[in-house]
Amino acid sequence: MSITEIIPIERIEKQIFLIRNQKVMLSIHLAELYDVEVRALIQAVKRNINRFPSDFMFQLNDKEFENLKSQIVISSWGGSRRANPYAFTEQGVAMLSSVLRSDRAVKVNIQIMRAFVKLREILSTHKDLAKKLKELELKIESHDEQIMAIFEAINQLLQPPEKPKRTIGFQVKEPRAKYSTKK
Repeated sequence: MSITEIIPIERIEKQIFLIRNQKVMLSIHLAELYDVEVRALIQAVKRNINRFPSDFMFQLNDKEFENLKSQIVISSWGGSRRANPYAFTEQGVAMLSSVLRSDRAVKVNIQIMRAFVKLREILSTHKDLAKKLKELELKIESHDEQIMAIFEAINQLLQPPEKPKRTIGFQVKEPRAKYSTKK
């Protein structure tokens, strides 16, 4: 059985969170995917800490962890813990493959990288769609003004013409000058 059958990309996608404006996966979920204890995963990282700068990995603070738990709506999520979980960016997850050397770790990392790529493609598609919708909205706004002007013109044409007002009283009409055709 291949790793894609064991761990579908959809399952991985659900474990990617946006924390500190970065897409990350938590040590809790990564340990589960790699089929290792969280403690073992963190120990392997700490033994190779120089491979994990702050833009690859960071530890959640209490507020971030509480916020994440409330978003997921599972009160016992994470169990009783002494320390908050670590968050790994896409680069941090890629670096884990050099620290965890099992075949499963390599296969899981491939799936995780595919999930990150798929997520990036989806976000890019949504940005393109949002841009096109905004452009359409602007066109419609200008069309609305033009359509309103057309309706106004049509309404004016549909109005019966005003009858010339009759003047009251005697009016003198000036005689027309006759032009002579003789030379």
